[in-house]
Amino acid sequence: MEDDCKPALNTGLRGVTVASTKVSDVIGDLGKLIYRGYLVSDLANKASFEEIVHLLLFEKLPSHSELDDMKARLVAERDIPPAIIDALKTRPADALPMDILQAAAAMLANHDKDVNDPSHDSVMRMAIRLIAKLPTVLAAWERIRNGKAPIAPDPELDHAANFLYMLFGERPTPELVHFFDVTLLLHAEHSFNASTFAAREVASTRAHIYAAVSAAIGSLSGELHGGANVRVMRMLLEIGSPENAETYVEQILSEGKKIMGLGHAVYKTDDPRAHILAPMSKRAGELAGDTRWYEISRILEEKGKKAFKERKGTDIFVNVDFYSASLYYSMGIPVDLYSPLFAIARVAGWTAHVLEEQFAGAAPKPMLYRPESRYIGEYCGPAECSFVPIEKR
Repeated sequence: MEDDCKPALNTGLRGVTVASTKVSDVIGDLGKLIYRGYLVSDLANKASFEEIVHLLLFEKLPSHSELDDMKARLVAERDIPPAIIDALKTRPADALPMDILQAAAAMLANHDKDVNDPSHDSVMRMAIRLIAKLPTVLAAWERIRNGKAPIAPDPELDHAANFLYMLFGERPTPELVHFFDVTLLLHAEHSFNASTFAAREVASTRAHIYAAVSAAIGSLSGELHGGANVRVMRMLLEIGSPENAETYVEQILSEGKKIMGLGHAVYKTDDPRAHILAPMSKRAGELAGDTRWYEISRILEEKGKKAFKERKGTDIFVNVDFYSASLYYSMGIPVDLYSPLFAIARVAGWTAHVLEEQFAGAAPKPMLYRPESRYIGEYCGPAECSFVPIEKR
């Protein structure tokens, strides 16, 4: 029986408010995601990823000149040191891309002259470098592991277009650039999820921003946080054809299993990002000459929601991963890069949170996180254990 004198445990910190933030808000009951006061559904139709970077880091949407400056700063910081390229070439080709990205984030600190300067301006410069360089790292790794030479960033291309160029080796079409830019925007920030909390916890110790972002990437690499759209795509590939989708729904639910991409820890209605991605998934499939992945997703959403309601008596809702999987696949992006793509977008949010954490952007003063735990290790009974010499054990 729980000791009434002890505070109740809250495993996983669900529902526990640990900090104030001005960066973003998720209103789960209403299906709203807000970046610094702006609905993401509005931003996705009107803004670019570079504008969102400015909004998250500088707390306001940029003017024309400010946007030009942000783009120029990102372009100027895209190149990664030759030593990083050399290090990537020593990694086994089957290394997990998230492990590569996490290691590279830490290694980049060794090449940054600002890393020992804790001032706000210095941390801001490092934030912009991380946002600019991690896509270069990821594209370089994809090519290196496939026996190809990395492609240098193209200063004539904006952020989304440049990544696709470095990844595929040819300039992408404007339509595909738009799709990818929107995915970056939609994944840029999402309040106090596990990886963001990891970044803020590390930042609260006054570790440098590279350490905080590396920790966040490590958190995102776990299957309970990142990788959901990877599981969605594997499900779609298993189903294989729209004709099999309805049968799959019945089989999975009868076995008590989950339909990947349905359900969310916070949203009590459809994830607003999913509705933005769905038509892009369809169009990307049309451009690729193969719409079956979108069609399977559409049927799964429709039949899955209906069957879940009939079986469980409650509603279930689509999340951001549901349509991002088929969109990325139709764009030709390897499935095991889906989580790293999440990271190169979310680094904008992570760095905004690090700045807020270290410079008291939404609290009276910066605070080191120091939660409590409840010790239950009564190995020798209620009293302390008596040490037994090794000869007598």
